[in-house]
Amino acid sequence: MKKKILFIACIFITVASTSAQKDSLQIKEVAKSHSKSYNVKSAIEVESLVPMFLSGGYHFGVGYRYEKFRVRLSIINGGSYDAETAGVNNSSADFKRYYKTSPGLFLGYNLWRNLELYTYFEAHTFEIEQKSTGNRKDVHSLDTGLGLSYQFFIGRYFYIQPGMHVYLRANKTINFETASYSIPNVDLSPVIRLGVRLWSKDN
Repeated sequence: MKKKILFIACIFITVASTSAQKDSLQIKEVAKSHSKSYNVKSAIEVESLVPMFLSGGYHFGVGYRYEKFRVRLSIINGGSYDAETAGVNNSSADFKRYYKTSPGLFLGYNLWRNLELYTYFEAHTFEIEQKSTGNRKDVHSLDTGLGLSYQFFIGRYFYIQPGMHVYLRANKTINFETASYSIPNVDLSPVIRLGVRLWSKDN
């Protein structure tokens, strides 16, 4: 009787061990079947420049990635965020500059892993406020430039993407009753986006 029990126990342990090894191999194969986040064939991503919500505005972007190339469409409204502080050289302490609702097109290339270099074309409408009088006027500007950012993935789907933008634009001046305002030709702006990869196809 003891021999039968011992024999059955040995068979049970052998079967359980074989099953566990099989399950382990299947898990490893599934893990291997998924490419790294930076090595997908194509993907669709949505993201947001979250700090815009903190100032009463909003930002939404949707992008399509094909291998190392990426195209993204976005819309931004800065709420009470003062973009004049990002201006280089000719920014003015006498005025504030707010992002009104504006669209943008971004074209990017992955230099290494999730390190992306991109250019953009944004049809910005800025609302300029003269601090001393409270008067406001709009100015339209087609901005371009370069951005560099990195996608830090949290799991397979969510990511944080910090970066730096350099905006370039032509000279534009608008007149107020007591002063004139010239928009800065260059803005330096740190950015941080939160995003979700909705769909992807592995290589």
